[in-house]
Amino acid sequence: MSQTIVTPLNLSDPRHVQAMLMLLDEYAAGPTGRGYGLENAVRERLPAVLAERPNYLGWLAFVDGEAAGLANCFEGVSTFRAQPLLNIHDIAVSQRFQRRGVGSALLASIEAAARERGCCKITLEVLEGNTGAIRAYAKVGFEAYELDPLMGRAVFLEKKFY
Repeated sequence: MSQTIVTPLNLSDPRHVQAMLMLLDEYAAGPTGRGYGLENAVRERLPAVLAERPNYLGWLAFVDGEAAGLANCFEGVSTFRAQPLLNIHDIAVSQRFQRRGVGSALLASIEAAARERGCCKITLEVLEGNTGAIRAYAKVGFEAYELDPLMGRAVFLEKKFY
């Protein structure tokens, strides 16, 4: 039987950095990403950019020693609760390891860290067409965000700078 081990991502460890970039590249290139991998300049800059952010937390999942999953998270603040929160910016499981509990193991590690840090909640965004991920998130307690049902659910928006 395969063994999944989740460990905090160490940006000082070249093996962790290589695993992170490989998994993130696969995620970006896949159907729930943008359809193409990371640019070389991004691959070169990203480890240092993340290391400079004191609110960054990352995890890697390994199955029998092989990099299988990644989570990139950032701590923020819930102003309505005056407490920290943890946002999952990326969570990715390599296609070779999907539906084997890797995502659930990553989510459990994220939740444990969020509780340890005194966070009031974990947030994430997911594409509405990614029904498998939505089911997996709902299974562990995630739900659509709304403050007042009359105002409806929150919508994730962006404004890009080029």
